[in-house]
Amino acid sequence: MVTLTVNGKSISVDVPPDTPLLWILRDSLHLHGTKFGCGIGQCGACTVHLDGEAQKSCQIPASAAAGKKVLTIEGLSSNGNHPLQRAWVAEQVPQCGYCQSGQIMRAASLLKKHPRPTDQEIDEVMSENLCRCGTYQRIRQAIHRASGQVIA
Repeated sequence: MVTLTVNGKSISVDVPPDTPLLWILRDSLHLHGTKFGCGIGQCGACTVHLDGEAQKSCQIPASAAAGKKVLTIEGLSSNGNHPLQRAWVAEQVPQCGYCQSGQIMRAASLLKKHPRPTDQEIDEVMSENLCRCGTYQRIRQAIHRASGQVIA
């Protein structure tokens, strides 16, 4: 049994200790906003916050998540009205949209540390997440749009 806090709620799940956090979120808790992309920690589609830090959930075993606070895209804003989510829409970032929850979670972590990031800071941090559609310029614009508005 693994106990952790997901989006502010304490939960316990009966999974093997090596079960990736991604599968706990998707299969056990039915939180499907966090996506499976590659399963090897390369793409970032599965990015969530673990104790406030952006992490690739496909690489976090249940045993390492035990007792931690997990924030998913569903927990970022109850109504999709987070400044980053609004900026994503305003800048028309998504094309296919598959990577976007991971991108937004990585960007939220960035803005928590650097409320007014430079292009270089954005590019460096966001390079952990891949966008197969190539919307990197719009992602950068959305982060700039949201900067200063984000309340972590």
